[in-house]
Formats: sequence, structure tokens, C-alpha cells
Amino acid sequence: MVTPVRIRRQLPFSPWLFAAPGLLVTGAFVLYPFVSTLVNSFTDRRTLLPGHFTGLANFRELLHDDMFWTGLRNSTLYIAGVVPALVVLPLLLALLVQKNIPGITFFRSAFYTPVVASIVVVGLIWVWLLDERGLVNSLLETIGIGRVGFLSDQWLLLLSAMAVTVWKGLGYYMIIYLAALANVPRELHEVAAVDGAGPVRRFFSVTVPAVRSTMVLVAALSSVAAFKVFSEVYLMAGPDGGPAGEDTTLVMLVQRTGTGLTGRVGYASALSVVVFAVTVALMLLVLRADRREES
Repeated sequence: MVTPVRIRRQLPFSPWLFAAPGLLVTGAFVLYPFVSTLVNSFTDRRTLLPGHFTGLANFRELLHDDMFWTGLRNSTLYIAGVVPALVVLPLLLALLVQKNIPGITFFRSAFYTPVVASIVVVGLIWVWLLDERGLVNSLLETIGIGRVGFLSDQWLLLLSAMAVTVWKGLGYYMIIYLAALANVPRELHEVAAVDGAGPVRRFFSVTVPAVRSTMVLVAALSSVAAFKVFSEVYLMAGPDGGPAGEDTTLVMLVQRTGTGLTGRVGYASALSVVVFAVTVALMLLVLRADRREES
């Protein structure tokens, strides 16, 4: 005798019950802060005051704020200095550690270690290394070059922060490239080698075209991260943004303007909206350039 199977009718809102926790978290910590920031950007709200609607006054003030243009300049320079390095160097590093040879796991772990290290710890280590009395300057003085103001010169400080960003991000993007290189058919390299192509020619003719989409992804991710840089510059330049604030980035300006008991939340929100708009524009430009190259 076959036991009848009772089929329970699924309620139409059952899937939403499973999605509800994630939707609540997203709404509370992503959507609400975004909408709140957008609304506050059109007000003169301060930390302890509700503020009133001022229209585009905050955005007009941005155009006449020298610190805004300084932050925009530094954030743009950060992209120009960091992104090319983080697109090319991790690919070369992935090619070096791709082969399964004895001891290669140690080097893969060593290259990835800075990624999992705290940015605060990494920043403090580099500050100690590049300080006037740090290890690097001591070595330079020993060999007769003299001490260099890595943390006191405007441009050297910005370059030092870029070096920290590149050093910390190498291992992360190396892993992404390793996953892409694993999908490149070995036969393509073998055919190119039979045709007489050397390692450099195979790199540009086989490897680069095969991982081009991954390079676009790395360029987009690193561009957004570079434009929103905060911790590296903050730790190395200090809360004032280096000498006379000349190394201040846009995100540092948002933090400096919108915090404290007298923080200008409305103006900081306007700065945040600009950062968001530029970030979206960067990603669209990278994707459009990729599509144009494909066509």
C-alpha cells in the first residue's frame, strides 16, 4: 500500500521571508545612509543642529573651496600613480608564482601577507621606516646620500603613501590574476613557442589578450580604491594632511569637515556625493574603454 504524499502549498511571500534579514541589513546600513547623505547635502545641517534646506549652496561653495580642489588634485594623482602599478605588477608577480615548484607556496603566502595585515599596523611600520630617524634614512645616511624628508615633503609624502597602497594591494590582485591565468589554455603558449615567439612575445601576444578582461576589472577596482584612499595618507601625513594640508585627499576632507561637535554635516555630505559621482564616472569610463577596445 502506497502512503499518500501530502504536498504543502507554498505561500507567495515565502521567498521574501528568507531574503528579509539581508534586505533589512542592506536597508539599514546601505540604503538609508545613502539617502540620508543625499538629503543632507542640500541642507546646512551640523552635528547637533537639524539644519535647513539650502538648495545647491553647498555645491556652489565647493567650487570656491581651495581645500576641495587640493583634495581632488591629490585623489586624481593617486589614481594616476597607483592604478598602472596595480594593473601591471600583480600580473608579473602572478606569472612568477604560477608554476608549481618546490617552495612556491611560501612565496605566495609571503606576497599575500600584507593583504591580511591591518592597514593601521602597515601604516605605522612604514612611518617608522621612512621617518627622519627611521631605518631607510639611516641607511641612506650611511651610504652618503643623506636623509630624505619622505614624511615632510609634500610630493614625497604622497609618493610614499602610494607605495604603501601598491605594496599592500599586490597580493590581492595577484590572486585575481592567478585565477585568470589558470584558465589560459597551455596550447596557446606551446603553439606560440613553436612559431618562434620568445617569453616577452608570448606575454604580449598570448597572456595579455587572455587576461584583458581581468585587467579591466583590476583597473576598475583599484581606481575606485585609489580615489577613496584615506588610511594610508591619514597615517603618514597626520590628520592635518601633511605640510599646510597639501596632501589632503577628498575622503580626508569629508572626515575632517563632518566630524566633531561642530562638524558641518551638510557640507561633508555634499563632498561625499561628489566622491560617489566621480567614483561611478570612473567605473563607467573604464567599462566604456573596454567595450570600445573590444569593438
